[in-house]
Amino acid sequence: MANIVIIGGTSGVGLELATYLAQQGDSVLLTGRDQERAEKVARAVAADRYDVRGAAVDLTRPHEVRTALAGIERVDHLVITAVERDMNSVRDYSVDRAVNLATLKLVGYTAAIGALHEALAPTGSIVLFGGVAKDLPYPGSTTVSAVNGAVVGMVRTLSAELAPVRVNAIHPGIISDTASWAGNTEVLASIRSRTPTGRLVTTADIVDATVFLIRNPAVNKVNLTVDGGMV
Repeated sequence: MANIVIIGGTSGVGLELATYLAQQGDSVLLTGRDQERAEKVARAVAADRYDVRGAAVDLTRPHEVRTALAGIERVDHLVITAVERDMNSVRDYSVDRAVNLATLKLVGYTAAIGALHEALAPTGSIVLFGGVAKDLPYPGSTTVSAVNGAVVGMVRTLSAELAPVRVNAIHPGIISDTASWAGNTEVLASIRSRTPTGRLVTTADIVDATVFLIRNPAVNKVNLTVDGGMV
């Protein structure tokens, strides 16, 4: 059994990952921005059978992160899936949205790691979440592409700073079965046509890739793209 913290675990990939790991017998702490919701989701995942707890952590308020994560004694694996959806064209640039996203993903991610680094087991790992917009930008992705590119740099420097703890990242393509893409058949058809595998990325694919990065002790300083080879 491993002690696993999933920051951003109340929905989407984070929730599916928490569910999978709990059912494998791991002890899971999942977080969201709201304490009541995090606890409710944790109870649902636990289903009176598994060891799952919920806590409130808001990465857009990085000065509060250390306090929110205080008291955690051992972490075998830390996964940070928290994201902020942002369409922010430079032609109509919202400074507030850009600052919010950069704070969450760069300062917030690092603040969470800093808060937990003493609790991380030497044989443990960290998995961060970026995205393929770093390589395949689109109109409105200026901030998203920039911060996802910065995740690459974070992996490299953190793997040096925190050794022997392993640090990796996943950069998913469009995850077709998430709520944000449900019913968007035209865009999904376009993505499928650009993907050599002929299939779209699913939440299960991302969970499987995350578990691989967690479990394999030889994988370190890797930025893993999971998009079916989209071009």
